[in-house]
Amino acid sequence: MASGKGQAFLDKFAEVSAKVGNQVHLRSLRDAFATITPLYILAGIAVLVNNVLFGYLWGETGFFPNPELLANVQTWGNALTLGTLNVSALIIAGLIGYSLARNKRFDNALACVVVGISAFVIMMPQTITASLAATSPLLTEELTEAEVTGVLATSNTGTNGLFGAIIIGLLAVTLFIKISGVDKLKVNLGEGVPPAVGNSFNVMIPMLLTLSVFGVVAALLAVFAGTDLLTIISTFIAEPLKSIMNAGPWAVILIYTLANLLFCVGIHQSTISGATVEPILTMLIVDNMATYASGGAIQPDHYMNMQIINSFALIGGSGCTLCLLLDTLLFSKSKTTKTVPKMSVLPGPFNINEPVIYGYPIVFNLPLMIPFVIIPDLFIGITYGLTCAGWISPCIAQAPWTTLPIISALLSTGFDWRAAVWQVLQIVIGMAIYLPFMRISERSAAKQAELAEGQE
Repeated sequence: MASGKGQAFLDKFAEVSAKVGNQVHLRSLRDAFATITPLYILAGIAVLVNNVLFGYLWGETGFFPNPELLANVQTWGNALTLGTLNVSALIIAGLIGYSLARNKRFDNALACVVVGISAFVIMMPQTITASLAATSPLLTEELTEAEVTGVLATSNTGTNGLFGAIIIGLLAVTLFIKISGVDKLKVNLGEGVPPAVGNSFNVMIPMLLTLSVFGVVAALLAVFAGTDLLTIISTFIAEPLKSIMNAGPWAVILIYTLANLLFCVGIHQSTISGATVEPILTMLIVDNMATYASGGAIQPDHYMNMQIINSFALIGGSGCTLCLLLDTLLFSKSKTTKTVPKMSVLPGPFNINEPVIYGYPIVFNLPLMIPFVIIPDLFIGITYGLTCAGWISPCIAQAPWTTLPIISALLSTGFDWRAAVWQVLQIVIGMAIYLPFMRISERSAAKQAELAEGQE
């Protein structure tokens, strides 16, 4: 148990962290990404089946090479990719609108979905450059590109547009909710009107004004600057933020150090990590899925991503507590502490570790707080280094965070057996680090029990 100045620091740290995590826009961003996660997992499954399973069977170097059959069966995965990754920015713009409406307790969340998506599309370029395949006698080799209007490019609606969708969605819906609070702009049709019709007219003027503002901004950028807001966001915000995440593992390690410290004082780590770094890391793994699905090579600036965290830094949950559970089952002499692994034997391997956090406990347990914080940091750094060295493959699919160890390593890296071996080594290393701290914790608990008995 911390005391004195240490306790005061922990209390202040928890207070500030809670305020950051509960900021309405960050909370809405976290909620939106939590909602869209099943789509990313489905996309990951489609990518693995298309490029790994089907590739092993009918690819150029597969067991039964057959390019025509491969192209036919991959239509399934391509269709899923089109409906998930390639429209993920559109979907996230709507989800952000819905989440922000719920968190602000706005009574017409569906209208916010409409505003988020519509404003995002308004800010897209009205003309795009499309590549042409020279399959017609009217096309020559010199004519390979053309300016096209009246279309949406997947480069904007898909993974590359996620940052734009986030910023535009948050701005548009915030403005819409603010304008909707002006009573004079509401259109009241009176009683006897169906609720859906009444709600629609009630926000009609605020919706028109909000989208008109974004239309004016889009026009000014196009006419006077020859650009669009998505390009500006990508150049000056998205790329720098991604670069920070991949300028070595240090930024990610710092965030997860703070997040796990927060968990040690009883506040869930997602309050910090889920609202700040995880949306960016999720975008990076989503980019990897799209690159892998198209047959491209994963670039070093995308080696750090959310799947490194889920598969290699959260073994058994935050703090890699599966290692602590195994230590307790195999080496603990305390009957009291052995009851916790018995309760956690089912959820623990699936990365659900609240029984350990609050039951062991790790909360305010100084000996166990130390490995709880340093082990994930160590694993993030080493896994990133192994990926950069080419000793394990980059993560190319988002597996469910509840996936069992070894299976999660295989799925996330396209069935690279070296990643599975590394995960087994991680468990051994984690157990070796946790073991002395577990024994110190048990001795401390025994002494506290003795002191309590002596005071009775």
